[in-house]
Amino acid sequence: MTEIIDTPIQLGQSYTLEVTKCMDFGVYLNAGNLGSVLLPNKLAPTGLTIGDKIDVFLYLDSEDRPVATTQQPLAKVGEFAYLKAVARTDVGVFLDWGLDKDVLVPFSEQHRPMEEGRSYLVYLYLNQADGRITASSKIDKFLDDDAPHEFKPQQAVKLIIANSTDLGFKAIINHSHWGVLYKNEVHQRLSFGQSIDGFVRRIRADGKIDLSLQGGQQTRDKNTLLIQNYLTKNGGFAPVHDKTDPQTIASMFSISKGAFKKAIGSLYKDRIIEISKDGIRLVDRTD
Repeated sequence: MTEIIDTPIQLGQSYTLEVTKCMDFGVYLNAGNLGSVLLPNKLAPTGLTIGDKIDVFLYLDSEDRPVATTQQPLAKVGEFAYLKAVARTDVGVFLDWGLDKDVLVPFSEQHRPMEEGRSYLVYLYLNQADGRITASSKIDKFLDDDAPHEFKPQQAVKLIIANSTDLGFKAIINHSHWGVLYKNEVHQRLSFGQSIDGFVRRIRADGKIDLSLQGGQQTRDKNTLLIQNYLTKNGGFAPVHDKTDPQTIASMFSISKGAFKKAIGSLYKDRIIEISKDGIRLVDRTD
């Protein structure tokens, strides 16, 4: 019995679809409103039979027909990605996005003229003119600083580093909003286009979002372990405490002073360390 798909299927997304027909050149899948979609043999695992389900990504082939692939792209429609330019043509520049067929950035969608061999931060969307998946490096037009959101402080988020400013770094949050990482709170090297886990630090009165690379219980646990390991390797002592300047703490542990204070506070509460005027030390548990 063929599975009935209730929600609309869209190009540029991944789905688990059911095999409905097996042919010498591939298998056909039930793609709901898109009809039967071919998964060519070269991309299909052997042994598929009618009724089997398989994870695929959908896009248009060279003849503008919906087609399936088991390859997974570096980004889907509605997402940003840092992709390498692999060919320049009369219609635009093609980027490698992880599939056999590259994705086009038309000249009109290039923030600056693209060069083959370089990588660019782009947004993927469906071109209304021909229905094809298209990329644009004009990322600002796909992000609205004033758009409503439901982010909350301490929420874990996915970030893409998109720009640097006098304050620090602008980052794209969950492919949907802008946020800021302040440079005095960043204690690691960040590069343009880099994907990294982060946290919402606070929501400002104007709705803008401040970000952090430190936050949440998981990060606190990681930092307490980092400090414990340092103490163990250095005779149980470190010449830092909650009054130490942020630069010294950052050079020693590569975390912010705020994160350091939370971590040693947790260690002190659990009676793992003592805090004194000259530093912190592991509690002697030999008694």
